Formats: sequence, structure tokens, C-alpha cells
Amino acid sequence: MESRLLLFFHHFIRFFFLLTPFFALSVFLSMTNGVTEGKRKKAALQVTFAVSIICLILFLFGNYIFELFGITVDAFRIGAGALLFLTAISLSQGKGHDISGDANTDIIVVPLSIPIIAGPATIGTILVMSAETTQYVDKILSFSALLVAIICVGIILLLASFLERILHKRGILVLSKLTGLIIAAIAAQMIFTGIRSFF
Repeated sequence: MESRLLLFFHHFIRFFFLLTPFFALSVFLSMTNGVTEGKRKKAALQVTFAVSIICLILFLFGNYIFELFGITVDAFRIGAGALLFLTAISLSQGKGHDISGDANTDIIVVPLSIPIIAGPATIGTILVMSAETTQYVDKILSFSALLVAIICVGIILLLASFLERILHKRGILVLSKLTGLIIAAIAAQMIFTGIRSFF
């Protein structure tokens, strides 16, 4: 039981940082600038729901995607790790993703859900974990950790206005860069594991 809880916590931490919560917060604040507090909270709930559905589909059907395209888990792990490393570099440099549009456009699914929160690297990691997890109990544990991580990101978005007043833009930028460093370490581990297993 204790080992299951530790595994859940490990997966939760991993997913939480992969979802780049602080960068998502900074983008969310900039793209909802000027809207009412009620509309901002509604948008946060919609983004959380959209990301949950996207990640659920990817997690449940990850194995079929690998079989369909004839991709090995190790090859995908290396590819996803490379994308993840590029994301980490962007976050560490304070660049992030290239965003266009304003708060009046439909930003819920694109770009907030994809690619801001569930970016290529996050999607790749979910597919790898889905393919690696074969036991039913472990799949439930892994997806539960993913879902809790998404909910935590959603809570951060719901508290966007409050956090903006406390942290200011500079504080959010610093947290985003720290997230980038953690993601870089996860990416390196994925690549090394993929190369070791491949050979």
C-alpha cells in the first residue's frame, strides 16, 4: 500500500511539472487580460475539462497508437524526451510557446489546452507511460495521478487573479523558469532510459 502511494506521488509530481503550470498561468493571465473575474474563472474550468478529456483519450488509447504506427516505446521515449528538453529550454529562457490572439477569441482548446498545457512533450510522455503500464491497477493509479495534477493546474488557473496580485509577473516568470529546469531533468532521464533500453 505504501509503495502504491509513493508511486502515485511520484507520478503526480512528474505530471504536474510536465503540464507547465506556472507558464500556463502566465499565458492564461495575458490571454484573459481585461475580461471579468467570472469569465476568467469559467475559462479556467473549461480549460481544465478540455485538458482532462484530451489526456484521458491519449492515456487509454496510447497502446493502439503505437501498434498502428509500428513505433517502439523506446523510440518514442527518446523522441518525447527530445521535445520535452526543447520545452524546458524555452521555459528556462522565459520564452515558452509562441502565442497569438486575444481574450475575445476562442482560446480554450487552442492554444491554452493544446499546446500550452498539453504540449507535444506532455502528450509524448503520456503515450509512453500508457504503453509502459500494463497492469489494470497501475493504469488506474497512473491516470489518477494525472487527473489530480490536471485538477491542481486548474485550481492555479482559478486563482489566477489572486496569484497575480501576490506574485506579480516577475514572480510567475521565475517559477516558470524553475519548472523548465525540472522538466529538463525529466527529459534527460527519459532519453537516457530510452537509449539504454534500445541498445
